[in-house]
Amino acid sequence: MKFGLIGAGNMGGTLLKAALKKGFLTEKEAIIYDVNDTQIAKFQSDYPVKAAENNVELVKEADVVLLGVKPVFLGGVLEEIKAVSGGKALISIAAGWSLDMINDALGEDHSAMVMRVMPNTPALVGEGYTAICEETSFTEEWIEWARAFFACSGQFATIPERLIDAVIAVTGSSPAYIYTLIDAMAMGGVKLGMPRAMAVQAAAQAVLGSAKMVLETGEHPCKLRDDVCSPGGTTIVAVDVLKETGYESSIIKAMTACAERNREMTSKKV
Repeated sequence: MKFGLIGAGNMGGTLLKAALKKGFLTEKEAIIYDVNDTQIAKFQSDYPVKAAENNVELVKEADVVLLGVKPVFLGGVLEEIKAVSGGKALISIAAGWSLDMINDALGEDHSAMVMRVMPNTPALVGEGYTAICEETSFTEEWIEWARAFFACSGQFATIPERLIDAVIAVTGSSPAYIYTLIDAMAMGGVKLGMPRAMAVQAAAQAVLGSAKMVLETGEHPCKLRDDVCSPGGTTIVAVDVLKETGYESSIIKAMTACAERNREMTSKKV
């Protein structure tokens, strides 16, 4: 079996590295291509996999291909490879590209198998979350392969494609919300006298620990929050300020805007 990666950037490269690190794939089983030679060299400095000369060569050689390019470039890649994609298993991680759009771009009579997934960047540290659309032309054997592949980088779930907008808002884009929170907490710590590096580490650990408590205790987040808020104490005052300043509503508004943008991208066929 040969795995091909088109677009060896942050997301695609991370997913392949996770599979290699776990031993799910070997270096001899992988082939990559990126229009940016620097990206290829950067990847090969960690894992000396074969690099293809172009997208067509890669697809011809591979059995399964992860399309790791940005949404704006996916149409061009699909046009380039459609003539050689017959019988191949193609996995797209592009926001804004529905399965129907991908199939249309490949042409009416194409015989490629297509799957759409939405991973996120915490896959880099083995804590990713990948949503796999249940609407797929993959065979059962290939579906099981895909699940095992994405398990290398964290958790995965199977969802109907109609939920992809929500998934992008909740997991695909959400690391950016958390990084913004950590930065704000760190700035608050600096304002209160903590060294910047110490404040960043403390804030990041607080987020990590809090998330782990939600996952491992099974308690509702509000219950865990209330457990921290002693009557008349310091935490309840802080939480009250967050509510007064629209903390929760701003997060919900941001996620709604994120989902709406994905719908807009899909309708415009970026």
